[in-house]
Amino acid sequence: MKFVAFERKLQGTGASRRLRVAGKVPGIVYGAGEPALIELDHNALYHALKKEAFHSSLLDMELNGSVTQVLLRDFQMHPYKPQVNHIDFQRVDGTTKITKKVPLHFIGEENSVAVKTDKNTVNHVITELEITCLAQQLPEFIEVDLSGLTAGHSLHVNDIKIPAGIKVVTHGKPNPVIATPVAPVTEEIIVAAAPAADDGKKKKKK
Repeated sequence: MKFVAFERKLQGTGASRRLRVAGKVPGIVYGAGEPALIELDHNALYHALKKEAFHSSLLDMELNGSVTQVLLRDFQMHPYKPQVNHIDFQRVDGTTKITKKVPLHFIGEENSVAVKTDKNTVNHVITELEITCLAQQLPEFIEVDLSGLTAGHSLHVNDIKIPAGIKVVTHGKPNPVIATPVAPVTEEIIVAAAPAADDGKKKKKK
């Protein structure tokens, strides 16, 4: 994805407030060189932030006529308004090593035995993975094929295909569960016994 940034010459609380009033977002780009103060069009940025790829892939930033590859690192929203207050990017090159979370895209679920035959539903325990790699190797997402899933057997991190050069960070968990089939809940229907028929006759007391 590509976006356009403009050089920001003023800084400080007052300058940032004036930028926001003018429909701009103050930001900074750091890494692989000197930090650069930037500003972006608010509406364009707000819509870009709704796209998954803007958060998880390398971005082409055009600044002063040249294009640099960057990663979104952080952004701050207004406490209650739909307004971006500030944004941070990291400049990267061919030697930059990064640690970042990438989303998982699940495929083949409806063709698995667990779903198709055994009528299980699949619980996506993890929807993103934290990985370490060179910035140039960062995938936009990692595909997880669930077509081989069977009832009673979960899919773990070691079961999925990870692109070359990428290491998964599991924070001490050796092989976390990614997805697991859940058996359908069967409801037991209890039929109450019908009351004894009343013949309408009362026994006389002796």
